[in-house]
Amino acid sequence: MRTDGITRQAAIPGVRTAVVWDALGVVLAELVSATGRARLDIVDAGGGTGGFAVPLAELGHGVTVVDPSPDSLAALERRAAEAGVSVRGLQGDAADLGELLPEAAADLVLCHSVLEYVEDPVSALAAAGRLLRPGGAISVLAANPVATAIHRSVAGRFDEARQVLGDPAGRWGDRDPTPRRFDAGALAGLLASTGFTPGEALGVRVFADLVPSRLLDGEPGAAEALVALEQAVASHPVLRDIATQLHVLGRRM
Repeated sequence: MRTDGITRQAAIPGVRTAVVWDALGVVLAELVSATGRARLDIVDAGGGTGGFAVPLAELGHGVTVVDPSPDSLAALERRAAEAGVSVRGLQGDAADLGELLPEAAADLVLCHSVLEYVEDPVSALAAAGRLLRPGGAISVLAANPVATAIHRSVAGRFDEARQVLGDPAGRWGDRDPTPRRFDAGALAGLLASTGFTPGEALGVRVFADLVPSRLLDGEPGAAEALVALEQAVASHPVLRDIATQLHVLGRRM
């Protein structure tokens, strides 16, 4: 099986994650070329049940998932077993990475849907950075406040939509389950402040969360066409900024 990118056999990108898989395919190929190793060491902080970890292990990489939920880690173990791969699971928070794993142990760290919930995003990114070898990369995926304002407005929650846009943390109220959200500038600033060189921010799920599921299920080829659309608009200078999530790769030099 190829290990220089994401193959269709190993991981068929879904509508909601295709843009992220495309970016990971590029960085994996770069790291394999730079290190001369087909098997990379990857840490998935907050990786849960293995939505990214298991396909990466199927590509032949060594993957460790760090997650605070024992239930998620148990599901990860079952998922990996069903796929016929081995993924190590460690219970802990993103801020505990330095206590769970040695420094310079990873070529790539995933930090997906984590910074919104950790107590201190700067400390979490710094801990992730210490895991990386020189030239390593971090993949950051985080919720975007502009998209939240759009979704609250579509739901008829106009006051909450306005609240999102004026709140420093991008929250729509006290009942908002997400503690904070980040625009592209905030993500780039966080990465730069913790020693990373941030790459281009990409929009993830620009349209995917606005399209009714019945359309995707009922129209032949609709899901594939939506994936192609998401890939086409991920770096659009306007549409990127209304995506549900933003994805940024940072490099440790």
